[in-house]
Amino acid sequence: MLHRYRSSLRQLLRFGMVGGLGVVVNMAVIWVQRHSLPIFWPESAYGGGAWWSIPGTEFNIRWYHVMSMVAFMVANLVNFQLNRWWTFGSHRHSAWWREYWPFLTVGLAAQLIGMGLLTLLMWEQSPIALPSDVFDNSSGLRTKFYWAQLIMIFFTIPVSFLLNKFWTFRSIRTALPPVEAA
Repeated sequence: MLHRYRSSLRQLLRFGMVGGLGVVVNMAVIWVQRHSLPIFWPESAYGGGAWWSIPGTEFNIRWYHVMSMVAFMVANLVNFQLNRWWTFGSHRHSAWWREYWPFLTVGLAAQLIGMGLLTLLMWEQSPIALPSDVFDNSSGLRTKFYWAQLIMIFFTIPVSFLLNKFWTFRSIRTALPPVEAA
């Protein structure tokens, strides 16, 4: 029975390794933004401050939403290429753009769900807000935004794996014959 699932287990392990690298890329992009954006926009320090007020509402998009989205886009591109080549071995089966759009769609769906969680972890009035007495931004390990981002990433991993395995890469590989190398 283990033999039957060996390929899927290997893919899950590889997906996890690529995802681990993606987490490092994501957090590195967050770190760079958190340290460079306040030079131009002081209100962006620690991800706080409103980036854009949503017209007609009391809500706004905060700097941590923007930084999280930028970090996601960079990590998503790195993860896609590595998963395409190494995890699912689909680099010989379909055109790059044909596989990237579903991968990006899956990632954006997970990112939007994650943004809701990120908001709840960062918002002081939320029942699941990270406690400010522990995460007081006094050091890198106590930066609330870093921990909220990490928690968000880990909660979106299972959905991302399953959708990518069974939709992004599988459906394209089985629908098309292999692309000849030029």
